[in-house]
Amino acid sequence: ERISMTNKTMVLVDGSYYLFRAFHAVRGLSNRAGAPTGAIYGVINMLKKHLAEGGPDYFAVIFDAKGRTFRNDLFEDYKANRPPMPDELACQIGPLHEIIRALGIPLLIIDGIEADDVIATLARRAGQRGIKTIVSTGDKDLAQIVNERVHLINTMNNDYLDRAGVIRKFGLPPELIVDYLALMGDNVDNVPGVPKVGPKTAVKWLSEHGSLAGVIENAARIKGKVGENLRAFLPRLPLSQKLVALKDDVALDYAPEDLALREPEHDTLKALYRRWNFNSWLAQLDTDQAGPRGAAEIARRAEIQTDARARYETVFSARQLDKWIDKLNAADLISFDTETTSLDYMEAEIVGVSFAVRENEAAYVPLGHDYADAPAQLPLSETLARLKPILEDPGKAKVGQNLKYDMEVLANYDIRLRGIAADTMLASYVLNSAAGRHDMDSLAARYLGLRTIHYEAVTGKGAKQIPFGAARIEDAAPYAAEDADVVLRLNRVFAAALNKTPAQRQVYETIEMPLLTILAGMERGGVLLDPAPLRRQGEALTAKRGQIQAQAHGLAGEPFNIDSPKQIQQILYDRMKLPVLAKTPGGQPSTAESVLQELAGSYELPRLILKYRGLSKLISTYIEKLPRMINQKTGRVHTSYHQAVAATGRLSSAAPNLQNIPIRTAAGRQIRRAFIAPAGYTLVAADYSQIELRIMAHLSRDQGLLSAFEQGRDIHKTTAAEVFATGLQAVSAEQRRAAKAINFGLIYGMSAFGLARQLGIGRAEAQRYVNLYFERYPGVRHYMDQTRAGAREAGYVETLYGRRLYLPDIKARNAARRQYAERTAINAPMQGAAADIIKLAMIDIDGWLRSAAIDARMIMQVHDELVFEVNTASLAEFEREINRRMSRNDRLSVPLEVDIGHGANWDEAH
Repeated sequence: ERISMTNKTMVLVDGSYYLFRAFHAVRGLSNRAGAPTGAIYGVINMLKKHLAEGGPDYFAVIFDAKGRTFRNDLFEDYKANRPPMPDELACQIGPLHEIIRALGIPLLIIDGIEADDVIATLARRAGQRGIKTIVSTGDKDLAQIVNERVHLINTMNNDYLDRAGVIRKFGLPPELIVDYLALMGDNVDNVPGVPKVGPKTAVKWLSEHGSLAGVIENAARIKGKVGENLRAFLPRLPLSQKLVALKDDVALDYAPEDLALREPEHDTLKALYRRWNFNSWLAQLDTDQAGPRGAAEIARRAEIQTDARARYETVFSARQLDKWIDKLNAADLISFDTETTSLDYMEAEIVGVSFAVRENEAAYVPLGHDYADAPAQLPLSETLARLKPILEDPGKAKVGQNLKYDMEVLANYDIRLRGIAADTMLASYVLNSAAGRHDMDSLAARYLGLRTIHYEAVTGKGAKQIPFGAARIEDAAPYAAEDADVVLRLNRVFAAALNKTPAQRQVYETIEMPLLTILAGMERGGVLLDPAPLRRQGEALTAKRGQIQAQAHGLAGEPFNIDSPKQIQQILYDRMKLPVLAKTPGGQPSTAESVLQELAGSYELPRLILKYRGLSKLISTYIEKLPRMINQKTGRVHTSYHQAVAATGRLSSAAPNLQNIPIRTAAGRQIRRAFIAPAGYTLVAADYSQIELRIMAHLSRDQGLLSAFEQGRDIHKTTAAEVFATGLQAVSAEQRRAAKAINFGLIYGMSAFGLARQLGIGRAEAQRYVNLYFERYPGVRHYMDQTRAGAREAGYVETLYGRRLYLPDIKARNAARRQYAERTAINAPMQGAAADIIKLAMIDIDGWLRSAAIDARMIMQVHDELVFEVNTASLAEFEREINRRMSRNDRLSVPLEVDIGHGANWDEAH
């Protein structure tokens, strides 16, 4: 329960905390000059939110000052682990401070004193004067100052902590937080703690012994390795306690009464908003003739301006619907969204629909909310019938977030959504695929600085979550209408950004948007699955798994639960004394797959455990699960393709994940046999041959690679002949295998160490292979060097088609992160171009199939492979045309080759 605002209140904002959070949450914003503004926007929005909610009597924002503090005198390495502030954040601090001051908000930066100590001191002084304090922060250190007059709030997640809240969150009262932090230490601030002591152990000890003093007094009784660590660390505990304890008595020239809000400096604000292109804030100032009264009033009015819920409408009557249909017919662009009963597009039923035609104005039409006192709603079928002409009108432009889902849900009601002009999820993905999640809540926070209503706020979460149709309309309507409104706002931002980068706009408009409707058709069409061979395979593999388990028990000398990592750990390391190659974060010997694979080279039991795990995964993930995924209405399996997941542009799929069905094992190929063609049809699989190596040849301009592909030679045999200095005909199968590992390994950034492990050879020999490869193909080395250098300079790499992948770690000080970014820089242009090529082929083929009088349809896309269901009578004609369309390409200087096969099932076709 929040503190009552009847007495005087003071809000203290931990500016340093929100500065870093806003920097990471709101990326991609900049002014016309290209200077980043996301952190500024995020912090100011948060301040306005605070002021709009209550108009406190006193208010201040506190930032850390540069330089040393008393804690550096206590411990020279205090905060020594922190990396330097990124340039793109540092340049926003000065402008942020200017805007805060111009808003009339007191801003405190005290030399030699950390912001937390300033906050603690002001809060104590306020309490002495009977003033209640709310500290806005997410920093756990400040939980130690919570009392009956000091509470915490984190506006990022609405986490509110009074004394009871601290106990719920940490398991301890505020007066034990210093002891808790001292035991654990703090990696961020480089405060030493007892090794291997985390939150659970710290809470357990303090709960049992009452305080840190009690823990110290009973240190001799604490058992195990962690007890040894505690006893060894005892001399350093007082220092850790001093470092984490906040000082609430620092010398300040400020009293709470000095922190009253002042009149804003309107002219200064206008100049700052213009300079940093905060146009909505500028418009609010320009249209407010009388001028707001104080910073709190500015914030309150701005919140009303940007809070679309104030202008959302819930449509219950036919008259209201008529009005909105008129608006939709008159609008140039409609934002549209559905609320449904399920994420499964084949089973989902519509609960309601929402629209927006201009920002800050939206409507929700409830159609299927069902609870005890639910109000009467418009009839579903009649309402959809009235909306159908608008939704199906190709000349009426629509925008949405993940419209592929809405398109498929509408198809359940015989409505074909047309006129799709924009999709904010796909626009965000094309603009910066590596920026993070592309869901609407994340995009609103990142690009608009908005904290949207979350689904769980309407339906609850976990075991108590209710279906959306059971949610009260007064709760559901603001959420649903906000979705439509926010999509309009996001679309404006993304359209402007795409216009600045024509190549990315081309990817968005000619690849991702056309593909949306194609994937929707493939998903709804599905693929026929025969459960009988899976059932037989399951019985055989289950029996085989039992045999492997019996063998494992025999080697161990006793029965054990082969599914239990703890029991495997005991058998391998305690009983059999196998070498410990790695440990878990808790310090126990690891049984992870990579560790078992290394042990399997020398020991039989780890090898059997890996076989057992592999069979178990096949059985549970595919053999048992696939038959349960057959749709009862269609008799087919319907996967979901994800366009906005893989950073390089590749499609991924789920429910089922088609990409992960193994192809190189007999068991995996047998699973593919269950994917079958219906009577009178044949499955055709068309797979690009070595497409990424061909793209490498084009990009590197290496004459050896170009020549090999132009002459149609086996590229792996050609590489083997070069590396092993032998004739092409004399290349052995083992040499070709090694060359294949080199060819593919190098474009994925594999090191000599990785190549050695894959080939089972020494590292020196593997390095010799790598060196020989680069001697024979110098263009490849040159391409890699140039790509790394270009990525460091630009911060991103691009495909032949303009798809861009940003690399935020390309200049990272951490070597591992930087090297990973460099490997990504080399591979992404190839993997991304391969993704673009197959997507463009899908668009071309779909257009042909729609216009040609041929009975065939595309049913699956897996990596570089397309699978079709074709009327057997048209097979020869179809394969010729597919080969022609997939092979043609005007961007590559080497020919594309397509391997085409057909059969009664997927395995035969492949």
